[in-house]
Amino acid sequence: MFDVKAIRDDPSAFDRGWAARGLSPQTPAILEADQRLRAAQTAFQAVQSKRNESSKLIGAAKAKKDETRAAELMAEVEALKGELARQTEEEATAAKALHDLLAAIPNVPADDVPPGADEHGNVETRRWGTPAAIAKPQDHVALGEAMGLMDFEAASRMSGARFVVLKGQLARLERALGQFMLDLQTSTHGYQEVSPPLMVRDQALFGTSQLPKFEEDLFQTKEGFFLIPTAEVSLTNLIREQITSEEELPLRLTALTPCFRSEAGASGRDTRGMIRQHQFTKCELVSITTPEQSAAEHDRMVDCAEEVLKRLELPFRTMLLCTGDMGFSARKTYDLEVWLPSQDTYREISSCSNCGDFQARRMDARIKKAGEKGTRFPHTLNGSGLAVGRTLVAVLENYQDEGGRIAVPEALRPYLGGMTHIGGAQ
Repeated sequence: MFDVKAIRDDPSAFDRGWAARGLSPQTPAILEADQRLRAAQTAFQAVQSKRNESSKLIGAAKAKKDETRAAELMAEVEALKGELARQTEEEATAAKALHDLLAAIPNVPADDVPPGADEHGNVETRRWGTPAAIAKPQDHVALGEAMGLMDFEAASRMSGARFVVLKGQLARLERALGQFMLDLQTSTHGYQEVSPPLMVRDQALFGTSQLPKFEEDLFQTKEGFFLIPTAEVSLTNLIREQITSEEELPLRLTALTPCFRSEAGASGRDTRGMIRQHQFTKCELVSITTPEQSAAEHDRMVDCAEEVLKRLELPFRTMLLCTGDMGFSARKTYDLEVWLPSQDTYREISSCSNCGDFQARRMDARIKKAGEKGTRFPHTLNGSGLAVGRTLVAVLENYQDEGGRIAVPEALRPYLGGMTHIGGAQ
């Protein structure tokens, strides 16, 4: 959401930002809706003022025992009640129209985000690690199924496509990855662990911008709850409709949760394996900070996500997303892409975004400095630290040997009782 006054003051700046995301000028429609709302508010206030004035005159007329005038005024007040109701409805309709218009428009990119229409406009900022030379690398599906520990057919029989059953050592490896990520983010990086709800109401998803635009990507229960597509929703909404002391900032929160996505717009994409599933586990990072701290906090969050890949010794590159490839609520986003030998390319494994005050406005979340009267909106940031399933894929493919065994990364061995390999004799 946006500050309408700011749009009113400098509409061209907003249109330039939205144009960078491929949108036509939005401010003419916004300013027209804003004008209708202000006109409705003015009309309401005029009727309300007239009613109040007439009500006072009734008392004065009665005090003078002018019952005829008092009756006329009472009839006028009664008529104004109906007009007031009509004006109230018009104001509410105008307010909703402006709100709905603003809710459907994405965030404005930061000034240093590179222009571009799609992923081809993204800019690589750095690489870490060198991909190992693996002769004829197998993909994670072939590796997992050969071990008898990855079963897509059984998952399909009970749940349909885009699900998997992991067994034995692979199930344990997945669990170890999640615990390793959570321990690293809490013990080393200072994020506070949270165990949040996995089902939320529509207000929470509106606050973090999944609604209304991306409703088709969500799973909803008959009772009206939504399953979270990411713990970003639950963690960020901890501050909704609250005033948080600036002295408490930055708030750094993390959660290891299942996530659920319908992948409605992903038909034909990544249909093989675990890359794009309806249910997956992710270690999420969320920061709540002041506007002055948010850029530095964004860089720190990216570092925290990169550290997971470094400790697992998985080659990756960091990409600054262009204006046409960023998410709806983001002002600036870095993606981490891990090397997958079977695809001979890097694939996204984490996305770290600075949303500015975009989400805070939608949640009516504010911050206040001690000793000052006013409040302002905080900046919210979110990122994956990391997606567990995709990390499992990367470990399987990068640590495979010619016999189909998987070496366990050093960082994970304490979580696996010292196990050094999966799929063969220990």
